Amino acid sequence: MQKAFALVDCNNFYASCERLFRPELNGQPLVVLSNNDGCIVARSNEAKALGIPMGAPFFKFRQLLARHKVHVFSSNYALYGDLSHRVMDVLRQMEAELEVYSIDEAFLSLPITKGWNRRQYATELRERVRKQVGIPVSIGIATTKTLAKIANRVAKKEAHGVFDLVGNSQADQVLAKTAVNDIWGIGRRSSEKLNNHGIYTALDLKRADETWVRKALSVVGARTLLELNEISCISLDRGPSCPKSIITSRSFGQAITDLASLREAVISYVSLAGEKLRKQGVAAETLNLFVTTGPFDDQAGYSNNQTITLSRPTSSTPELITAALQCLQILYRPGYRYRKAGVMLAGITSQGYRQQSLFDPPAAKGDKQLMAALDRINNKWGQRTIQYGLTTAEEKPWAMQQTRRSPAYTTNWQELLVVKAFEAE
Repeated sequence: MQKAFALVDCNNFYASCERLFRPELNGQPLVVLSNNDGCIVARSNEAKALGIPMGAPFFKFRQLLARHKVHVFSSNYALYGDLSHRVMDVLRQMEAELEVYSIDEAFLSLPITKGWNRRQYATELRERVRKQVGIPVSIGIATTKTLAKIANRVAKKEAHGVFDLVGNSQADQVLAKTAVNDIWGIGRRSSEKLNNHGIYTALDLKRADETWVRKALSVVGARTLLELNEISCISLDRGPSCPKSIITSRSFGQAITDLASLREAVISYVSLAGEKLRKQGVAAETLNLFVTTGPFDDQAGYSNNQTITLSRPTSSTPELITAALQCLQILYRPGYRYRKAGVMLAGITSQGYRQQSLFDPPAAKGDKQLMAALDRINNKWGQRTIQYGLTTAEEKPWAMQQTRRSPAYTTNWQELLVVKAFEAE
């Protein structure tokens, strides 16, 4: 049976999450800031209409935001992640063949059969997500993933949430309106090459010479050309893939100079990285730690990193912390104002499928059960309910600046929405 791809994309996802528990903000301009309230990383349609660019430094647009009474929020990833899971769960209830592409996007596989209205089905799916989660989504349908991406752009801007390109007589007109730099998988350099060759739109690329495109843009460009011609080259990825690396890094809320504060920050970041490993059922073979000063400090800068190979692949937070602190002891230099630190775990392998060695040191007794208990408690009662090294982020100078963060309405018992009922007189 021939299949079509449907791309389900949450509209202005971070902004929609903030509005979900603040319905009075609907129709009002709203932006979400990055870590440490540095840059604008999400905008509502109303904020976009004011000319606020994506990635703009917050301090440069502070006056404009205040003048237009734009609501400003710090990033709240606990809330966004939980609502993303809820959206994906609703999609799975209706479609078993699903690929979670990002926090706010998922591809579905739909049959192409006569007598079945795909548009109506997509509209029903969109409405179910809205009712059960409260997040608005747009759905683009096409015979390839690349075309589904383009269809989704039309669904958001022109088609009231759903657009189907399968067998659509207007398909070439849609491609003619799509700039090459807006095609999925075509970056800035590739766009420049195509423009220099007289290829400016998706329709131009569709009709281009495949041999030249393959030579100029490699196999990726040739694959995109085929996808634009309705030849599917990118299949649905149904299973979770093993990541190549896991990175946890943060800029500090303020510069720190002492080793004790730097240790606490590193322990906190390593704990988060270990939790990510366990959630994905994987282990790491190597750990890389880096520290750096700020680019605008008065003194000479300092940036360095240290890698350590673990005695065996592990996801144990205590083992990872021990390795990270060994690296920090080597990296730390007194007299510097440190602005950022981070940990990268690499050599990722599946927990259940890795070669054992006769010379591996034995794992700590009960470590697996301890990590499982720690994760269960933190998942139920909120992140950092139990943690290592007294790393209470709210009390530390290195903690991120999140002065405008909304409550974690769905993931923290202390921040649940309170509803008061009044008896009618």
